[in-house]
Amino acid sequence: MRRARRQRPIPSLDRLVGYALRYYDDFVKPAKRFRAPDEVEREALASLDQKLAELPEDADGEAIQNAMLDVARPIERYQDLKKKGPEGGPGVSVEWFQALYQILLGQEKGPRFGSFVALYGIGETRSLIRQALDGTLAGVN
Repeated sequence: MRRARRQRPIPSLDRLVGYALRYYDDFVKPAKRFRAPDEVEREALASLDQKLAELPEDADGEAIQNAMLDVARPIERYQDLKKKGPEGGPGVSVEWFQALYQILLGQEKGPRFGSFVALYGIGETRSLIRQALDGTLAGVN
């Protein structure tokens, strides 16, 4: 039988991670500006939460991205009539993603959201959604 090798600390990596954490605390975190969702966004976030709950925890970024687009397509505010959805209906505008970035991440722009959720975790993202809906992220409660 093969024995598991004991992992040794890598001081240079530990140091780099420390720098990254300090950079985040000093420059990224103070710039975050979360906002509370309006009524349309609240309904969309609740729908997104339900859609994410239906996905397997190990869903890939593409599956998550498609689920997020499926949530936005029927909402008039997020329809982009210049784009076409898979069934020929309207596509999804960038306004949907901007709302997600502002409400859930506290920033104006962000990563491809499906990939972010795949890395961050579906459960963790659902927790962010619940915090946005109860006002915790925007400091309303």
